[in-house]
Amino acid sequence: MLVSLNEVLLDAKKNKYAVGLFNTTNLELAKGVLAAAEETKSPVIIGTAEVLLPIASLREVSNFLIPMAKNASVPVVLHFDHGLTEEKITEALRMGFTSVMYDCSQETYENNIKKVADMVRIAHAFGATVEGELGHVGANESSSQDNSIYTQPEQAADYAERTGVDALAVAIGTAHGAYKSKPKLDIERLKQIAAITKAPLVLHGGSGLSDDDFRNCTKNGVSKVNIFTDINCAAAKAVVNNYKDGNGISDLQLDVVEAVKKETMKKMLLFGSNNRA
Repeated sequence: MLVSLNEVLLDAKKNKYAVGLFNTTNLELAKGVLAAAEETKSPVIIGTAEVLLPIASLREVSNFLIPMAKNASVPVVLHFDHGLTEEKITEALRMGFTSVMYDCSQETYENNIKKVADMVRIAHAFGATVEGELGHVGANESSSQDNSIYTQPEQAADYAERTGVDALAVAIGTAHGAYKSKPKLDIERLKQIAAITKAPLVLHGGSGLSDDDFRNCTKNGVSKVNIFTDINCAAAKAVVNNYKDGNGISDLQLDVVEAVKKETMKKMLLFGSNNRA
């Protein structure tokens, strides 16, 4: 069934588990993720991001993801992640996405609030939910993190209140992409943010964290975890490991779906979203 963030994250926040967002830019990724969600009886968030649109446009992904979400036996949120332009975000809303993220994290604090608050009003008119970001989760280009880009707890509470966001991505030491060294997460900062912020919190840059990292985050306030690299790499490895001369792509598609399903199930069990649908 197709739902919005509020229909899955409010319960996750209350009961201290997390729902995974898994970017699903093609049919094999989508089939693997949704099969995992149904087998584990887990709510799930699928979709794409603005940076991934060269792979498949919003129209292309919505054409297969919306029917799949509606036909699923578990709650499925269709989310447009890291939307950078109002144009693309409103396009996603018109296509039928039930949730969007407006990433204004590189703007000034006040501009971030103004732009995201305006988008909240637009998205809510569509019956959709909005995720904002405060602080900045950057690319994994070095082994060190700049403390100045971490989310400040007092600002997080103010930001959530003034924008009306339905979820808030926070920066506590994670990075996008594959980690070049072990990340150092500021769990104390996360605790402080969660204690004073009403909106469910989101962890970006989840692929590559340890099981203990995930447990610490979900226990201390994270309600949504973004995963792409882990399932993306699982899909690629399935192709490499199962290819032999004479094979076509149709000979590999079921292997890809199964690999994505297994990797997704691992995350769902780790996040504690299983049997929550």
